Amino acid sequence: MRSIVCLLAVMALAGCDREEAAPPQEANADASAASPGASSGASAVPVKGVDRSKAGTPAPDVTFQNPDGGEFTLSRSKGSPVLVNLWATWCAPCVKELPTLQKLDERHAVNGDLGIMIVSQDMAGKATVDSFLTEKGIKLRSFLDPEMKLSGALGVEVMPTTILYDSNGREVWRYIGDLDWTGEEARKLLAEAAAPKG
Repeated sequence: MRSIVCLLAVMALAGCDREEAAPPQEANADASAASPGASSGASAVPVKGVDRSKAGTPAPDVTFQNPDGGEFTLSRSKGSPVLVNLWATWCAPCVKELPTLQKLDERHAVNGDLGIMIVSQDMAGKATVDSFLTEKGIKLRSFLDPEMKLSGALGVEVMPTTILYDSNGREVWRYIGDLDWTGEEARKLLAEAAAPKG
């Protein structure tokens, strides 16, 4: 288990700090299909953009820490759409998009039509993550996945990765890499939360 956690950490770090190899994909593109490495069999890092290959998959039933330090599972989020962002303090693209996630949260907090959940993959602990967020002026409540159970169950290879779940707890899409969550591309993608499929 420890070797899997270490492998995930190395893979995430490699993807997080790399230069963008390609421009963002269109909102309706499948990132895994668009990846040049995917067709050649090479173990390339997924291309930045939208990936719909796991659409309809239920949220994994793994536990991680809620902002108060207790146990939490994504199955508790059923009833309304939720946007789950996997990030880490050491990941520059993750930190870059946090302010836009905060603005998105402020926009949706009024009518409660979309939950925003940031899940830190840091192993340093809650106090370190909370201190980092305070220093950056981020007021989002951070969940913590120090053993990377959630990212492992989701098969996440690059951080940040953000996954939209519909009100039934099923994946709609995942966005690989950072995005301006207040921009037009994000607005179009998030509109899909209102119309769950299946």
